[in-house]
Amino acid sequence: MTYCVGLLLDEGMVLLSDTRTNAGLDNIATYRKMFTFENGGERVIVIMTAGSLSVTQTTIAQLTDAIEDPDATHETSILLAPSMLKVAEMVGERLAAVRRSVDEKLAAMDQHASASMIVAGQRRNGEMRMFLIYPEGNFIEATDDTPFLQIGEHKYGKPILDRVVRPSTSLEDGQKAVLLSMDSTLRSNLSVGMPLDLALVRRDECRVGQRRRIEAGDDDFRRMSEAWSEALRDSFARVTL
Repeated sequence: MTYCVGLLLDEGMVLLSDTRTNAGLDNIATYRKMFTFENGGERVIVIMTAGSLSVTQTTIAQLTDAIEDPDATHETSILLAPSMLKVAEMVGERLAAVRRSVDEKLAAMDQHASASMIVAGQRRNGEMRMFLIYPEGNFIEATDDTPFLQIGEHKYGKPILDRVVRPSTSLEDGQKAVLLSMDSTLRSNLSVGMPLDLALVRRDECRVGQRRRIEAGDDDFRRMSEAWSEALRDSFARVTL
């Protein structure tokens, strides 16, 4: 399992993913779940993945091959697509096709593969947009009413996002919100684990302005986690029936 979260804010986008993949308690590994694609300040796309590793890795590999193809067109390459909506459609179609192919190979063992993705980005003179791509290839979009999307083990980290995240939330507070959301998930589910990948994209810059790999034992993350726990305990003590 994994946990990925993305915020779509007035100032830009904040994206965070863990890196744990497990196939049982004795088979735990680390794999990157966040992939960035940039084109010289003209376009930026960030994709985060959750679910079957064979499905997500194959999908990302095929999207990358299509970008690098010298004969790439706006119908085949997400870096040439005319809009972020078209990018979401292309990623959805690719994800669904890969999932069906893997499912066919697993059918004899009565097993199934599933995966989902968050696709976020902006092209020059276009709007920032963020989509959640379902295993079937269909998708939903982040809106002003719900300016965040989650995939994977999302239930533990959702309450703080519901309470504090608004489109007007600053990028700094957005970073704090996603990190505390991840902290809650790490504490409650062993299938989500360090290290973490954090990325910030400021509106209209069309590039990843900040990248950070947060390793286990990171002092800043530990201090934030401890401060949040103490704040919750203090607030709980002040609440009366």
